[in-house]
Amino acid sequence: MRSLIPLALFLTFFDATNAIRVPFEVRTDAPASHLSRRSTNIGVNNIGNAQYIGNVTIGGVPARVLLDTGSSDLWVSFPTTQPSATDLGESLTLAYAVGAASGNAHSTTVEIGNYKVENQAFLLVGNTSTFSSDIHAQGYDGLLGLGPNKGSVIYKKLDGHTGDTTLTHIFQQNTTAEAYITFLLDRKNGPAASFTGQLTISEVVKGFENITSMPQLDVDTVNKLLGSDQHWQALTDKNTGIIGPDGNPIVVSSIVPSAPDGTYVAVFDSGFTFSQVPRDVSDAIYGRVQGAVYDSKNEYWTVPCGQYLNISIGFGGVQYPVHPLDAVDDNFAAKDAQGNRVCIGAFQPITSAFSLLGHYDMILGMSFLRNAYTLLNFGSWANGASGEHPYIQLSSVTNSVQARKDFVDIRLGGTDTTSDSKWALLPASQMQKSPVSSEEKKKKYQELVLSRWPYILAGCLVAVLLIIGFCVWRCCCSAKAKARKATKKGKKGKRVSQLFSTEPASTAYLPLDAPHKGSHSPGFSPGGQHGHSNSQYSLGSQHGSQHHGHASQQYGAAADYYNSGAEQKHHDSSYPPPPQYHNGAPHHGYAQ
Repeated sequence: MRSLIPLALFLTFFDATNAIRVPFEVRTDAPASHLSRRSTNIGVNNIGNAQYIGNVTIGGVPARVLLDTGSSDLWVSFPTTQPSATDLGESLTLAYAVGAASGNAHSTTVEIGNYKVENQAFLLVGNTSTFSSDIHAQGYDGLLGLGPNKGSVIYKKLDGHTGDTTLTHIFQQNTTAEAYITFLLDRKNGPAASFTGQLTISEVVKGFENITSMPQLDVDTVNKLLGSDQHWQALTDKNTGIIGPDGNPIVVSSIVPSAPDGTYVAVFDSGFTFSQVPRDVSDAIYGRVQGAVYDSKNEYWTVPCGQYLNISIGFGGVQYPVHPLDAVDDNFAAKDAQGNRVCIGAFQPITSAFSLLGHYDMILGMSFLRNAYTLLNFGSWANGASGEHPYIQLSSVTNSVQARKDFVDIRLGGTDTTSDSKWALLPASQMQKSPVSSEEKKKKYQELVLSRWPYILAGCLVAVLLIIGFCVWRCCCSAKAKARKATKKGKKGKRVSQLFSTEPASTAYLPLDAPHKGSHSPGFSPGGQHGHSNSQYSLGSQHGSQHHGHASQQYGAAADYYNSGAEQKHHDSSYPPPPQYHNGAPHHGYAQ
């Protein structure tokens, strides 16, 4: 699965403390290749506890390659004799923090141990002058990526399956065997180890068969949970992921948004010399040591070499102790400002290997992997959808009691003075904090934003919807209020009208329409004559004829008007006169 924003996880190896990193991803299907397979263990050479090298043969020419679980490409720079290989016509560059490997993709026969793969694609690098040091003098000629197939830049560059990785070819040739590798890393500058460094494919190192019974750390589920690229990573135990030198869990918040509470996301990468951990974790391990100094230039803690520190990391309910010789590293002849020999805190703040986009909290490199025999099962990554989930299994090779004795013998000259006051940890209130550079603050802020951009976007959308919804609600409320106000006003007007007109409108007293000559416009003339018909009488006369003696009282004003003789002043002979009212009953008649 790919992230919406591409994630680059990089390989790191050190020229002293310089880091290198390369892209990381995976593919789930691939065809069988031409492969000769025989059971074998591949020897691993340890160079100063800083690099683990395997020997391969490419096109008939031997080459020393770094063995890296954090990348997937095979690239080699041959100092003298060049291999017999076919140029595939595609050029590409693999960029690193200390240089770039550039060249053309080629294909040839590759042999690793007793495995032989025909037509294997690799990058033939002609010039390594961009690297900060001579890689051949450092003890290697190139790099063999042991990561999943889709992490290969060469695979992405070439058509079809031409660019498939060496491991993909091996796994696809024999699908009846389980698709896994194991590696066992030895330790230099310590007591004689009971084992040597080894890499195996589809088999377990003899004497370490118990690894198959250890908890399976489901890798694919973690990748899907985090929505990140597929690579070797797992969740630590909840609330006991890292036990500090004081015996208590180190509690810091994960920078991975989707990580379950109380856990850390750890990547297993054999390309890192020093493990990379959150700054607060590194400070909790080394900040309480008397005489500890943070080296801002190299970005690691330096501590007295006699400081015994006991730490462990928990996975699957099992605590994996870190050897004190690995926690306080004495392999690089480090010195303080006064020129005194000091040791390096091998759990370095995660700065140069910054967790871009917050997809992981820490990278467990050689300083941790020397303490656990490791099995990486590719599962469905190699066998397609039909395979099981990829997983990691760890078997501890460090015994805490024996490790303390080893430390006393090597660092303290055989006399156990670890209980002396000068080695006592400072109170937590006096713990030193390593300074955070402005560049790291910027990266951390960018990471915070980028790693949480889906949540930020969703929050913004929700805010916009809420604002729109509020505006619509207010408009609706305002419209309803206006409608209620208009309704109340109409009802109030009607009540006022009814207050001044308590009886129904009467049809007994309507003004007459008096026509003018040559006009039929309705109206009321001073004579009270109607203009529509010369046969109509006033309603008053009709009403009066019905009520006889009461007419004068009910329509006194009209009666007085007519009785006053006003009708004589306006009489028109073409119309009948209005009824005449006397003291008695009305008399209907026309003027003589």
